[in-house]
Amino acid sequence: MFDHLVAEIGADPQVVGIVLTGSHARGTATDRSDIDLCVVTHAPRERRREKVIDEFSRTPRQLADTSDTYQRYTFRGARVLLDRGGVQPLVDQQATPTPAEARTWARDNLDGYVNFLYRAAKSQRDGHPTAAALDLAESIPWLLTTVFALHGRLRPYNKYLSWELEKFPLGDPWNALPERASTHPASLFPDVERLARTQGHADLLDSWGDDLSLIHRSFDPSRRTTR
Repeated sequence: MFDHLVAEIGADPQVVGIVLTGSHARGTATDRSDIDLCVVTHAPRERRREKVIDEFSRTPRQLADTSDTYQRYTFRGARVLLDRGGVQPLVDQQATPTPAEARTWARDNLDGYVNFLYRAAKSQRDGHPTAAALDLAESIPWLLTTVFALHGRLRPYNKYLSWELEKFPLGDPWNALPERASTHPASLFPDVERLARTQGHADLLDSWGDDLSLIHRSFDPSRRTTR
């Protein structure tokens, strides 16, 4: 069925490429997984969503547009099944941030991560544990994007976080990221801070002034003081 489907779509002369994405491309499919296909075409195609197939289309110009950062992980680990010219480079471009992009994402999301840790630290200090817990939960997306951006990578969708780390390990302590981020997101702050400082983001961290000290006193046992 799969071969027939690819041949059927490829028979359309407007189609310039077919890209397999999702769990089938990444080797994590189960018997309940559908087939995710991106059809690169000059002529618009109606989205096809059925029990066994989820087909969406992009024009070459749309595929070249990398401004939608969330959608870009769709093409991480994707397999180009048909390429009638220029599709593979566009897929690679979607899946791989430029150094400038990664640096911008790292700074923006590091600032957001610190912001939510600071809010959590204040709530914890002032006797509001529920608010602190909610702030820590909200820090997780910022944390994940920061860590992967500092490594020059896209943040994976949560479903593929473990796959990403198994397929493309970041090394310790980051390979324990799923468990630590989901249970104790603040515990990773010392590691994030060290990495961010080595990559030239000390100015952003230091701009938090004494607020950074409150985060350390609240969440970094190695740097707690009685001040």
